[in-house]
Amino acid sequence: MNTNLTIAPAVQAALNEKRPVVALESTLITHGLPYPANVETALAMEDAVRASGATPATIAILKGRITVGISADEVEALGRRSDGSVRKCSRRDLPIAVGLREDAATTVAGTMIVAHMAGIGVFATGGIGGVHRGQPFDVSADLIELGRTPVAVVCSGAKSILDLPLTLEVLETHGVPIIGLGTNTLPAFYTRSSGLPIDACVETVEQAAQIIAAARRLEAQHGILITVPVPAADELASSTAEAAIQQATAEAEQQGIHGKAVTPFVLGRVAELTAGESRRANTSLLVNNARTGGQIAAALAVAAG
Repeated sequence: MNTNLTIAPAVQAALNEKRPVVALESTLITHGLPYPANVETALAMEDAVRASGATPATIAILKGRITVGISADEVEALGRRSDGSVRKCSRRDLPIAVGLREDAATTVAGTMIVAHMAGIGVFATGGIGGVHRGQPFDVSADLIELGRTPVAVVCSGAKSILDLPLTLEVLETHGVPIIGLGTNTLPAFYTRSSGLPIDACVETVEQAAQIIAAARRLEAQHGILITVPVPAADELASSTAEAAIQQATAEAEQQGIHGKAVTPFVLGRVAELTAGESRRANTSLLVNNARTGGQIAAALAVAAG
């Protein structure tokens, strides 16, 4: 057991018995959705993982302890925290949060690091970070982490508020395979397709698990992106999404919002501009990805014997 981690007993038991486990991030609780939707969605994701036959492990840092599998009460406590009171924790932030004994919520990159430390190979989230529109040198740490941490990330592509073609270029540079589950194009978060090609399409979770298992046998030192489109019933029309994203991005620039503050601002503003339709798509894809992540983790456990 990694002594830097506090692992919930249910998660540790599943790992010891080689049963499927799915990591879940915590920034959606503190930075992604307002209360109480943040707590409701986080707990619904855990339930979706369990319904798929896997054990959920929501990751956060609590008083400086990296915790793998926070409790429902801890999810609630994080969800009630005021804006800006919880650190958004990527690779660079981990030693700060631990050293200063802070509470912090893990991003995609931060969750990947901790999941790998704990021996968890599958992580489900909404959308990864990427290259920001109009800012080609503003590259999310998520992309760099995918190039160096061997965890399979189940998501609905990169957030469509980003520059998706440039995001794909960076992933290609870092050797990250992008697999579509039931799609041969990159999902665009709120919408089912960006029209951009990806590396391979599989039709079943078993096939996705076979690719992950092959990467393990090859001792690959990079992540794998398993992309899953938002459920059709909750998809946001691409024209509606794009109009809102362009307006929100312009407002962020006008207000001097930069760096890691851009994504939560733009996501929140898009939700306002679409009268909540984008948030409905967001919560739907989060729960669906958690369910799919559980199914892939279960199939991977079978493939691993």
